[in-house]
Amino acid sequence: MTMRGITARNRLWLPPMCMYCVEAADGVPTDWHAVHYATRAQGGFGTIIVEATAVTPEGRLSPMDLGLWEDAQVEGHRRLVEAIRAGGSIPGIQLGHGGRKSGTPPMRPRVPGARQGTLEGWELWAPSPVAFPGHAVPTELDVAGIDRLVEAFAAAARRAVEAGYEVIELHGAHGYLIHEFLSPLSNRRGDGYGGDAQGRRRFPLRVVEAVREAIGEGTVLDIRLSATDWDEAGLSGQETAEFAQELVGAGVDVLHISSGGNVPADIPVGPGYQLGLAAQVRQAVAGGAQVVGVGLIEDASQAEQALATGQADAIAVGRAALRDPYLPLRWAADLGAKAWDEAPWPIQYWRATWR
Repeated sequence: MTMRGITARNRLWLPPMCMYCVEAADGVPTDWHAVHYATRAQGGFGTIIVEATAVTPEGRLSPMDLGLWEDAQVEGHRRLVEAIRAGGSIPGIQLGHGGRKSGTPPMRPRVPGARQGTLEGWELWAPSPVAFPGHAVPTELDVAGIDRLVEAFAAAARRAVEAGYEVIELHGAHGYLIHEFLSPLSNRRGDGYGGDAQGRRRFPLRVVEAVREAIGEGTVLDIRLSATDWDEAGLSGQETAEFAQELVGAGVDVLHISSGGNVPADIPVGPGYQLGLAAQVRQAVAGGAQVVGVGLIEDASQAEQALATGQADAIAVGRAALRDPYLPLRWAADLGAKAWDEAPWPIQYWRATWR
């Protein structure tokens, strides 16, 4: 898969998945991150997108998230880039701001009451003073605050390129700040950053344009979108498909299509349940950008079918890759690849491929 002259060895992506393990709360990658991403690179993924990395301290989803809001964090990210590249994968990173969903406790499933509400005293900023259910009411951003965040995204992107990342993904999905501006369910503004679809797209487009300028022509620009809110009053797949064309015109190379997260909704979750949304966006951009599909894709034939039928240009595999770091190598074998010349097995593991 070639993007702006950068070629990944296959069309499998590791999507960004938060690890919530920066114990020092300084945004700097840890040994855990280095091992986690290096293992998936050795496991054969073509492109790896490092988890949501905050562009400001208050934009973290939890205090234990990664950050790139200051130069002191660059060296730690450079370590991740080197580990990913050494394993043969293209290193990418997702930059984001949590908006009204920032500042929650780190995910700890076995701890009673985990992930409930906003941490006391956390500063929340959003398009409008509309709370996500169970969270604190955010402060509405004024125009100066919007300008500040556009520059924060651009500055973090410059640091990401300095660290060596080759793909910069903007987090415009799952109910975080960019998605909050896009959706009429969370954007109730009456100025030029709200109202109709064009007003609601203004902030995201400004971020895309600023980041495109910051990273230069040699770096891939990707954006992850929730194509639908799964709510009749919210974003629809058709609206997102139309917006995708504007994003391509603003400099986006790859559209990573997910869904939901902005409001509680009855989502029809099932195998490949978001691939139809990816196909809709892919048809809309008609070759102007590449599209990544994601959403409970759990076996090789399902992924291969999505590519062969034109639903997406690449497939992102999340939860299954947490269970099996070497999933791409196993899937290659499932599809009949010969380990010695068609699958990216590390030479140190080749004997394990002999039967």
